[in-house]
Amino acid sequence: MTLPAANRPTTWTSTSRTRVRPRDVVRTVNLTALALLVLVPLVWTVLGSFKSPTELSRRPPTLLPEQWMPQNYVEALTGFDVLRYLTNSVIVVVVATLLTLAINAMAAYALARYNFRGREVLFLVTLATIMVPLQVILIPVYQVTAALGLTNSLWGVILPAIATPTGVFLLRQYMLTIPDELIDSARMDGAREFGIFWRVVLPLCRPALAVLAIFSVLWRWNDFLWPLVVTNERTRTLPVALQRFASQEVVPFNLVLAISVVSLVPVLICFLVFQRQIVQGIAATGMK
Repeated sequence: MTLPAANRPTTWTSTSRTRVRPRDVVRTVNLTALALLVLVPLVWTVLGSFKSPTELSRRPPTLLPEQWMPQNYVEALTGFDVLRYLTNSVIVVVVATLLTLAINAMAAYALARYNFRGREVLFLVTLATIMVPLQVILIPVYQVTAALGLTNSLWGVILPAIATPTGVFLLRQYMLTIPDELIDSARMDGAREFGIFWRVVLPLCRPALAVLAIFSVLWRWNDFLWPLVVTNERTRTLPVALQRFASQEVVPFNLVLAISVVSLVPVLICFLVFQRQIVQGIAATGMK
């Protein structure tokens, strides 16, 4: 028996529509405007690196180059020995970041998972050193570095900064969220302490380690004062060499901008590659 069309049951399909709220639109517009505002100096630097010195000194300035000059990069790379300073910076960043992750992770694990007398005091003292600027301890640190024979070498740039209170705090707070049952189970299975740290704790701390690695890369790559004090002509990093190049009697601003763009490329690549890990790590660390 066939029911009439009027008496047939009607099948309802519910579609959920996303409601666009005016507050979300205003927030998106504001964030987009702020992002474009932040990009203005970067775009100006890139465009200025393709201009001639005469065009850079023109008033009022022009946005786009009238005559594109890619030879600025060729002249900067060949006449400034950028590759040597860039190599020094890369070595410092890679080695210092690896050592920073290792030292800070072990210190954070001890402060988070072991109970010993004076633990809280030690942690508070570690946090207090965040408020001490480098200028205050510059002379004592240099005296220690000179006594160890590390001046005028890349190790003099790397070693004094591998233990950071920010990294210890970040990793300790993340390690406190690891359940004690996991560590107790590993101990019952016969795992040693370093095995627990290496095979259980560190894999769970990958988001925090990623955040600390990015921060370390930015700190080491942009560091200026300490490499200026402790290095010589052969071991200078790129920021120090760039400052000396820009302090000539006649400053070639087009070449300075070209070298600045070259120095920005590794940081931008690192951020673009690991931006998801950065956001996830900061979000996870903040929530936990």
